Amino acid sequence: MGYLAALLQAAEVSPTDTALLQKVGLDPTRLTQADARIGEAEFSAIYRALAFALDDEMLRLFPRAFRHGALKFTCLALMDAKNLMVALHRWTYMSRMLRDDLHMVLLPDPASARIAIASTQTPLPCKPFAQDMLLKVVHGVLSWLVGQRLPLIRVDFTFAQPSFASDYLALYPGPVFFNQAQAALHLEPELLQLPIRRNKHELNEFLLRAPEDWLFVGEHEKRLGLRLRAYLAERLPLPATAESAAEALHVSARTLHRRLADEGTSFQRVKDEFRRDMALQMLTRGHEPINAISAQLGFDSTASFHRAFRGWTGDTPGAFRGAGATTTR
Repeated sequence: MGYLAALLQAAEVSPTDTALLQKVGLDPTRLTQADARIGEAEFSAIYRALAFALDDEMLRLFPRAFRHGALKFTCLALMDAKNLMVALHRWTYMSRMLRDDLHMVLLPDPASARIAIASTQTPLPCKPFAQDMLLKVVHGVLSWLVGQRLPLIRVDFTFAQPSFASDYLALYPGPVFFNQAQAALHLEPELLQLPIRRNKHELNEFLLRAPEDWLFVGEHEKRLGLRLRAYLAERLPLPATAESAAEALHVSARTLHRRLADEGTSFQRVKDEFRRDMALQMLTRGHEPINAISAQLGFDSTASFHRAFRGWTGDTPGAFRGAGATTTR
């Protein structure tokens, strides 16, 4: 939710603009829950509705709007290219024709092919969030054109690391770095020789699902922490241990702990954050009794749920619900 709130702020949509938020299917009170989670399908539906309402496929992130049809005609211009290299050269040329302030550039070398956002101005003449969305579109469209998700060596942004940096685990199939000299995608050079496999008949389906197909990585590409959350969701209300999770995720318990540590987390932390997120959603979006929520989340007693919830938010579940879900910290 922190990622969505930051996107709305960049799009100049105020949390007090309740009419617009409700029009795109978002309860404004949920934006106060920065640590809560939002489903990929719901996020994509909100993005589509917002792009339509603003008449800008890039949600006011750039000085000049990307009117409806921009993504479609970009894809049409690239689909008859011989391979990814030719498609990228066309795209960089188009970006130079359409914008004077910034453009895309392809910088191939033996170690990695770099697709960067270039400009004669410093800092870049666009909102920081625009870097993210533009690189996501580039990666998503290129992946769709060749019929496979392109793995990335790394992703660079010039802006500082945000508080919701962990959300980028679900957005890019590769490590993300902040405070870099140039915003860019890095991929293996041999991928540029991949042939274009899409045709016009497949384009409408891709556009109808946008941005879901290009915004999120596939399930098999997700970091282990996100796969663990999915396992915990399927397991509820039964208890889960590191051993049972490792078996379900087809890794050893030792590998589970090591890979989670590599991602900067742990089994217990993922479990706690998952149950916290579920508790926040249940308390703010439903009217179930607190003891029922406690049982659904797998707590052995309501008292233990109260202790855990106070540790997460500083409030009891009842006080949190009574305050209108505005006390998360």
